[in-house]
Amino acid sequence: MELRLKERLGRKFNEEIRFFKGWIDGPKQVGAILPTSSVTAKRMASVINTGSGLPVLELGPGTGIITKAILKHGVRPEELVSVEYSTDFYQHLLKAFPGVNFINGDAFDLDRTLGNLKDTTFDSVISAIPLLSFPMERRIALLEDLLDRMPAGRPMMQITYGPISPIIANPDRYKIKHYDFVMRNIPPAQLWTYTRP
Repeated sequence: MELRLKERLGRKFNEEIRFFKGWIDGPKQVGAILPTSSVTAKRMASVINTGSGLPVLELGPGTGIITKAILKHGVRPEELVSVEYSTDFYQHLLKAFPGVNFINGDAFDLDRTLGNLKDTTFDSVISAIPLLSFPMERRIALLEDLLDRMPAGRPMMQITYGPISPIIANPDRYKIKHYDFVMRNIPPAQLWTYTRP
């Protein structure tokens, strides 16, 4: 029992060191100073409809905490497409989650990044991209692109640490919903969903 606890704490510590190193190397690509909590990750994954028969798109998996929650929610590894910009995180993810379709690329250029998967329809999108690091026009363009890749009404779930939606309202184009405020996260996390009407 004690050995298992030590192993678990050791893995958690390694994950946090890896995440912190990623933040030091590229603070604009990593939106927080600690990885997302498992509580937050579980809330994010909860919007996925595992009965839809469609794959899920994850953006910015980082060390894989949200990836793990998506798989625990019932998504099979081969039904998860996950785009990570950092090559260091990408190489770690390949070893940690065999079978998941990890792609080392840019979420803001999905046609090129997804390659032969670019015409895939996804059930939902789970995003931990640090949107506040990018200009508003790029955020809106990314959201519009993502919503075009899902059936109407299916959500793009976004984590952020600011008090308001990281993407401005445009009621004619998409609907914004504040999904949750998770205190058990450092810093506390705001979750938002975006859908086509």
